[in-house]
Amino acid sequence: MLELMELLRADLDDRGLRTAALLRRSHPFDKELQIAGLVHCLGSLLRLSDEAVTVGVAAESIRPLLGERVARLVRLQAPHRPTDAHAGHRAGDDAEAVATLCQARDSAAAAGLDAGVLEDWQPLLELVAAGACRAGAPGNALDPLGSPRGSSRPYRT
Repeated sequence: MLELMELLRADLDDRGLRTAALLRRSHPFDKELQIAGLVHCLGSLLRLSDEAVTVGVAAESIRPLLGERVARLVRLQAPHRPTDAHAGHRAGDDAEAVATLCQARDSAAAAGLDAGVLEDWQPLLELVAAGACRAGAPGNALDPLGSPRGSSRPYRT
């Protein structure tokens, strides 16, 4: 987590911070979407030469820490991602979230948005990381949060 925070501090124009702030306002209950907005620019911060490869590397590098959905959102929001006929299929239920993330990313370019400070996001990063760890733990067949009230399906699917 400390390495991720240090890397995010290298985002001098605060694109990720502004994107996450917009997503927090528009989708307050989708914590993974907000975190994807915060880390969506990791590819450019890694400073690899090929942007398409960079986005894939960034998505794979955060997958173990922040989970499959955050990594998928980061990968699919890439503005210069090669066109892929199966991209919509891979997005699945997250197609709307990807579109929302792209819109917030593009809107965040506007100057004057007060996005707060990066340290305000650390508790949420830790919460999402804990959830990703819990969901990915081998042998953890039952989510400790259980099913939502009135639902027969597990909390995490």
